Amino acid sequence: MSDRPRLPSLTGLRFFAALSVFVFHSMLPNSPIPPFHPVNFFADPDLAHNSAVVVGKMGFLGVSFFFILSGFVLTWSWKDGQSKLLFIRRRVVKIFPNHLTLWVICMVLFAAAITPWKAWLPNFFLIHAWFPQNYINAGVNTPSWTLSCEFLFYVLFPFLVPLIMKIPAKYLWFGAAAMIVGMALIEVVDVYLIPNSAKSELTPIPVLQLWFGYLFPPVRLFEFFLGVFIARIVAAGRWPRLPIWVALVACLGGYLVAMYTPFVVGFFLATAMPLALLIGSAAMSDIEGRSRFLSSRFVVWLGDISFAFYICQGVALFYVRRQMGDVTFSAPVAVQVILGLFGLNILLAWALHTFVESPAMRHLARPRRKRGTPAPAAVSVETTLPQTQIAGD
Repeated sequence: MSDRPRLPSLTGLRFFAALSVFVFHSMLPNSPIPPFHPVNFFADPDLAHNSAVVVGKMGFLGVSFFFILSGFVLTWSWKDGQSKLLFIRRRVVKIFPNHLTLWVICMVLFAAAITPWKAWLPNFFLIHAWFPQNYINAGVNTPSWTLSCEFLFYVLFPFLVPLIMKIPAKYLWFGAAAMIVGMALIEVVDVYLIPNSAKSELTPIPVLQLWFGYLFPPVRLFEFFLGVFIARIVAAGRWPRLPIWVALVACLGGYLVAMYTPFVVGFFLATAMPLALLIGSAAMSDIEGRSRFLSSRFVVWLGDISFAFYICQGVALFYVRRQMGDVTFSAPVAVQVILGLFGLNILLAWALHTFVESPAMRHLARPRRKRGTPAPAAVSVETTLPQTQIAGD
């Protein structure tokens, strides 16, 4: 693809996806950190249960959005002939400094005392989601499991995207449909072929089904490449004129389907196509100059720190909740506590983005030029990269 216009609305949407994960995490009936006590702050058991049910698919929705958007953004900014190694280097620099910073913080605060080396070592190298054991794939900084998936996407993308670029435009919608079919097949395999195991601490399904159907990096490739196809469709001028509010209604419909169908359907199958419609429609709103709220300066700033906001939740929410013990509150106080933790999460995200993520991208994303070598005349990929990068992008 040649240079494309910036898409600030997608950056804004990133924050709301990360926020949906925060809301989901704040209502969990069990923490992913031992001793697995409730995260939910509501003292009223009915309110605690109902709030957990209502937001129970928001985390799945947010993560699926991240993966689809990741494929869209990387394809939108891809340049024919660019270095595969440089591409992978930039992606590694994007995710590893933030990840390693939180890894160290979590190990110092709590993880070293409760995590065997078999768990923290795979986590360090971002291969932990490949392991079916809960204590490994959810170890140290729990939200980082998604980075295992992103790491796989980044390694495969520069080798596979040239092939997808050769697909004629008239077949692109068939490619997107094939990704949805692939997701459906994954869920069929998960339900009928994955052997039974102990029940997960966090979900009503067995550990192996949760791992294979949700955490295992290869199964999330269908969402990533759905984003790749949507980017190509938009770039080819074949995207239907669909207002963002219509796509949002479709997302709500998908969310309701996820709530009232078998649990595994809510992982991504029910919401993937509505989320793809939202991403494509938001991109078109930027291209046509129709975007207002999502492309505003403050919302874009929130989107810029959204990766850091997402990955800091292991400390700002799970660790702090662990330190508070089993204490619960009346509804008004519980809401204030959640808002306070949200503010703490924003503060930590700002610090991580400002002092780790941004400097790393400035100084490490490209090889240093040898002294006396003139700077390239062409505009860099970073300059033309759309202002939208998801957690791990």
